Amino acid sequence: MDDDKMTDDALMTLKDLRGAAPSPEARKLALNAAMAAFDAAQAKRPAKAGWMSRWTLSGGLGLPLGTALAALLLLPLGTQLYLSQVQKGGAPAQGEATAAAKSAPMAPSTVASAEPARPVPLAAPREQRAVVPVAKSLAAPMPEAAMAPAMDAKLRMNQNVVPTEPSGDTFATFDENRVQETKEQPVSTFSIDVDTASYSYVRSTLEQGLVPEPDAVRLEELINYFPYDYPAPTSLDTPFKATMAVVPTPWNNKTELLEIGIKGYVPPPSARQPENLTFLIDTSGSMDEPNKLPLLKRSFALLVDQMRPEDTISIVTYAGSAGVVLEPTKASERAKILGALDHLEAGGSTAGAEGIELAYQVAAQSKVKGGVNRVILATDGDFNVGIDEPDQLKDFIRSKRDEGIFLSVLGFGRGNLDDALMQALAQNGNGNASYIDNFREAQKVLVEEGGANLVTIAKDVKVQVEFNPAQVSEYRLIGYETRALNREDFNNDAVDAGEIGAGHTVTTLYEITPAGSGAELNDPLRYGTASASAEPAPVSDELGLLKMRYKAPDGDVSKLITAPITRDLVVSDMSKTGDDQRFAAAVAAFGQKLKGSNYGEGMSWSQIADLANGSKGADAHGYRAEFVQMVHLAQSLKGDSVDR
Repeated sequence: MDDDKMTDDALMTLKDLRGAAPSPEARKLALNAAMAAFDAAQAKRPAKAGWMSRWTLSGGLGLPLGTALAALLLLPLGTQLYLSQVQKGGAPAQGEATAAAKSAPMAPSTVASAEPARPVPLAAPREQRAVVPVAKSLAAPMPEAAMAPAMDAKLRMNQNVVPTEPSGDTFATFDENRVQETKEQPVSTFSIDVDTASYSYVRSTLEQGLVPEPDAVRLEELINYFPYDYPAPTSLDTPFKATMAVVPTPWNNKTELLEIGIKGYVPPPSARQPENLTFLIDTSGSMDEPNKLPLLKRSFALLVDQMRPEDTISIVTYAGSAGVVLEPTKASERAKILGALDHLEAGGSTAGAEGIELAYQVAAQSKVKGGVNRVILATDGDFNVGIDEPDQLKDFIRSKRDEGIFLSVLGFGRGNLDDALMQALAQNGNGNASYIDNFREAQKVLVEEGGANLVTIAKDVKVQVEFNPAQVSEYRLIGYETRALNREDFNNDAVDAGEIGAGHTVTTLYEITPAGSGAELNDPLRYGTASASAEPAPVSDELGLLKMRYKAPDGDVSKLITAPITRDLVVSDMSKTGDDQRFAAAVAAFGQKLKGSNYGEGMSWSQIADLANGSKGADAHGYRAEFVQMVHLAQSLKGDSVDR
């Protein structure tokens, strides 16, 4: 029989042999045999190209999908061979097992071959081994029917499988926020965050059958990916409004979650500001992939369609076709703008050609007084745009921000993404960072949230919460590690912070431990605190005090908003809380479990999915339903000792 063919009868025969649970020795022998058979067959097969063509078996050995499945099915066959030889007085030699495997037919490959494999010895520890199931195109969800066979085989092989293939992308390293004792550290301060890049990156990674790196999982960006139905202010005099609730913690029945929800003012269509947008587009050779420059061009075409005739668009590129591709042009000349986008081609090295400086020069030429003036940088992560030093680049962007020209960053593709720098540039440019992994995400970022992502209604927004030690013994801020501020930064107007766009929602969660609940992680001090002899503070039933500072988009002096966190905000029954509170808690639990947090492990993947599924609410765009599917993907990839 031809090595590249496998009849249905042969496949069914192998499936029938799956019942035995192989010993470690038999597992190793059977895997060696299957891989040796693959090597012999692969030598006869012509090389194929394709960027999604390799899947990892046993920590990096490149196998086509059909062969990987055949190897999984051969394990019980190898087990029977091993056991029969043991009964006769000894285990078979590796060559005998290999010969047996070669006599079995090979499954046809369903994907093409690409880059060289990174082999890992079969004897490597289990945590270094991985079976990666079928991934998907970045542009569309993978059908569950196509994933089920590979996932089923993977779960039989190893219930704690975690793919180990490195992404090539880089992320800022940070330590997870830890529990604070209120008596020692009663104040928590951070900058607001409206970025969502982490969520779409995590989704793309999971849909490719991989587990994201822990530092790629930023909890606040996962939570804030979704719209929440908080009440908005009725006037721009107060650009945003805070809504609070205290609900049970789903992963710890002795603690509570304080939710702070902020909603930005939504201006009427008649008050829409004129827009002057400059697209700064990376056209280097690395952008020549379907999910990079082609997706980028289609995404920007969506944004062009949303602009009014009197708005202005310019296009600057760096590397490849470097320079000014489109001088400032009114949006009414739609055909001209779309033609300029369509003719962009990727090629060459990332030479820079003073790209970012040129983009700001062009933006300044058509600057609109009292309007939106923004550079939108779109790249796969190569930020060599004319200024080599990252600090100099951030200083330059900050200086232009002070002149009224802001910066947003859109990331495309994988393998070259410098997420940390992408976040830093957006923060210094009074903008936001988004990751576009498919056309649907482009629709969300550039159309559905276009106003929020382009029109700033408040800048340098800071949040500070002071907890009352008489009511809250401990607390933990969930996420915002890369946005932490010192306590004194709150009142210092020279310290930069985040921005809120028109209609933006921002959600913050604290896990708090009620005083006397018995859930404290810190033991009481034997000798009290240094301030024990001081005059005790008046007893209050308030849980704490919320303070927020912000500046107007063109202002330099901050304004203060305060609100007490009162006992009447507490809801003791999770079923009586709103959909938004339950769903935000489910996303927080998911993010903690996915990144291997020290907290939140008490919930299983199934419990997280059930909580999210029961709190989807209206879900007009299906984002919450999509999240439930992500939870199931994570469960399939990581396994769950709580579920088993």
